[in-house]
Amino acid sequence: MIYLSPWRLVQGMRGRIVDSVWARGRVLAVLAVVTAGLLVLHRAVPNSVGRLGSLLETFLPWLGLSVVALLGLALLRRSPTVLVASLLPVAAWVHLFGGLLLPAAEPGPRDLVVVQHNVSDENTDPAGTAHALAAAKPDLVALEELTPSALPAYGRILGPDLPHHAVQGTVGLWSKHPLSGTRSLDIKPREITETWSRGLRTVAHTPHGEIAVYVAHLPSVRIRPGGLASAWRDESAGLLGKALSAEELEAVILLGDLNGTTDDRGLAPLTSQLNAAERGLAFSFPAAFPLARIDQVMARPAAVPHLRALDATGSDHLPVAARVRLPVRPR
Repeated sequence: MIYLSPWRLVQGMRGRIVDSVWARGRVLAVLAVVTAGLLVLHRAVPNSVGRLGSLLETFLPWLGLSVVALLGLALLRRSPTVLVASLLPVAAWVHLFGGLLLPAAEPGPRDLVVVQHNVSDENTDPAGTAHALAAAKPDLVALEELTPSALPAYGRILGPDLPHHAVQGTVGLWSKHPLSGTRSLDIKPREITETWSRGLRTVAHTPHGEIAVYVAHLPSVRIRPGGLASAWRDESAGLLGKALSAEELEAVILLGDLNGTTDDRGLAPLTSQLNAAERGLAFSFPAAFPLARIDQVMARPAAVPHLRALDATGSDHLPVAARVRLPVRPR
């Protein structure tokens, strides 16, 4: 007869219970690790098939919702394994996006307030839209999808505070400071044969020096069964990137509907040269339920300390307002 002491029986049962607890939720734990990997290594997701990498990067912040779901399931299943594994995507998300949620720094004396808005060529209330943009007290306002019929309303309402303006095709800029050297930007993809003018470059003469201001509306992208259709957008971003590389002025501000997020590698020709917003998620599209910020304000060597979404207008985009902090020039 084999005799087992009560103590050994208790220890054995405890060991089996502990093993069982830690074994719970192994599939969920693997999902947590995969989520962390997608957040940290999103650049490793290939773009060769359906531009899956760009598609992931467009909605990258929303992977945070999967972390919330994993934590909830871990609590329901009482699984310490999933709880521990979920710390990985939490840390990855905070590393990538946590800084955007921090409070913005106080405005400085060298800050410019700029507003960017795709006003929509189907907007039935251009006057109301212009009033909403003017309420932000901007130094610069960039607009896309301007139509000849709506242009007088924007000029009439923005003009008193922003008396200088430049329009090329369907994009325009209103400025508190004088503008000069305005010209059209050729950012049209080769396959587009019809008339297409969606970019301009001008110089704003501010109290802090001359600034080359670019306004651009890159081609739209579409999500299709085969993936993300962004070839035209990517080509246009490359052309805009070349123009920025050739810019002779040191200070540059880019305002536009870029139809992509700053995480999207398709905008690398721009994000590799310019500083993006340091604070603020400011999802801008679609206006009814914003999922991504595709309206951007970027600059060099200036910083963009804060960017926020404004209230909805008659457009399918939300306007965004940003502070651009110009560096102190050496004497």
